[in-house]
Amino acid sequence: MKLKREFITHDIGNESLLVPLGGAGWSGLVRGNGTLGAILALLKEETTEGEIVRAMAGRFDAPEDVIARDVGRALAELRKIGALEE
Repeated sequence: MKLKREFITHDIGNESLLVPLGGAGWSGLVRGNGTLGAILALLKEETTEGEIVRAMAGRFDAPEDVIARDVGRALAELRKIGALEE
């Protein structure tokens, strides 16, 4: 999976933004913390959910099952707005 080209990311301090471009088919703005920013950064290249979980586990001090749950929730929200190529 990968973030669609019709969505761009922007980081402002500890806040991450996901912004749709004109052809995205969704209008709005997604605001999140640095954790979402790390997930979005990984999605700029082709990756899998498991690879994202492993990368996040290496970066954050949290149980892997908690990380997997949070990554799954973030990906579900990104799927809802059509931000992912799968």
